[in-house]
Amino acid sequence: MASRINTSFTLIPNQKYRRSNRRSSSYFSNTLGSDSQPLSTLGNFKALPLEIFQIILRYLSVKDISMLSMVSKTVSQHIINYISTSSGSKRLLLQDFHNLELPSKRQDSAILEHYRSLGLLFKRCTLLLPTRERLKYIHKTLAEVSCFKFNGCAAPIQCLGLSCYGIFLQTLTAGWDGLECHRVYNFLCELTNLSRKMQAVVCSKPGSARKLELRIRLFCRNVLLDHWIHRSDSAFWLTRILKPWPMVNQARLLYIIFGPVSPQDVVPREWLLENNARLLILSGNNICFTFMASKAVNGRAIELAKLIVFLALVCEKELYCMDWAVKMMQKVCKVFSTPMERNNFLQSVANAFACVIMEMLQSIMSGDRDEDDRSFLNLFHLVHAQANFHKEVLYLTMNTLST
Repeated sequence: MASRINTSFTLIPNQKYRRSNRRSSSYFSNTLGSDSQPLSTLGNFKALPLEIFQIILRYLSVKDISMLSMVSKTVSQHIINYISTSSGSKRLLLQDFHNLELPSKRQDSAILEHYRSLGLLFKRCTLLLPTRERLKYIHKTLAEVSCFKFNGCAAPIQCLGLSCYGIFLQTLTAGWDGLECHRVYNFLCELTNLSRKMQAVVCSKPGSARKLELRIRLFCRNVLLDHWIHRSDSAFWLTRILKPWPMVNQARLLYIIFGPVSPQDVVPREWLLENNARLLILSGNNICFTFMASKAVNGRAIELAKLIVFLALVCEKELYCMDWAVKMMQKVCKVFSTPMERNNFLQSVANAFACVIMEMLQSIMSGDRDEDDRSFLNLFHLVHAQANFHKEVLYLTMNTLST
């Protein structure tokens, strides 16, 4: 489709909305050992050399260090210095993301929980900084972790790096307002050149840039979308991803991000019609009708008729109201320009029910059955779907005649 791609992102107003007592970027450049440091705020730690203080930190958990960072500004500065040391970064920035020798869910959970605690530590240590200064410092600190980068890992599917990065960012940004989170997304886009990469895949043929499609999927899912507890939070980040693009490109990105995967491809094979129907129902009436009306206008009535069958099947399986499928078909019928086209479409719907039922029946009779009798259950649901669908059609017809 010859739709023009909107690559511009919403500009963030350059307003000083932060509290006036936030520290400037010179916070991290101050020398902690200088006489200007308010050592009295160190409490009993003021008697300890900095080296001893850092040795004590080695015996504390990340959660304990996080709590300690809230004692005072000076203690927080000492902890920031510790994170910047080679021993501190080696201890805190764990990089055991592909331990293939001992694959264990417990081990995976441990490293994810470590980065959740680390996100809280950075959140507290940078509490008084403006958002952009926080992000710059955090990026500088995490830059040595190659698996946190968009193209940094050679085996991204087996890697927990992006998931750990996502957990870290989720903890860091929890409780931030929408404007701050928007700045985080823009910062990540600038950092990874994400918008250009998305433009490259949505402007190319499906599958022609498989590796890039996979990288985009993993980054969006593992870093931005999958770790939120509340759907509203996931919806916020998904909106940031989709908003700059026209609908046709949004659909392509949704397919790349949430479609089926294999180790080789993002979309290894065509979706089953039942899955397409399920996605259309969950997408809402407007998107569902627009998709179906497009098929009607382009003369693809037979495809449309088969889709109606699977919409009815999903309604039957999921206990949705069958009159929704009938009313959607009625609405699509109005798209056809002539009565003959409309009648041919309705005949195609009836034929599609019969053909799909026969295909399932032949599959069962040939002995091609699953261990859990899934094929038989599908046939059972489809027969009931056909009965309920035609019942709703009769109700609609009789109600129309009586008025």
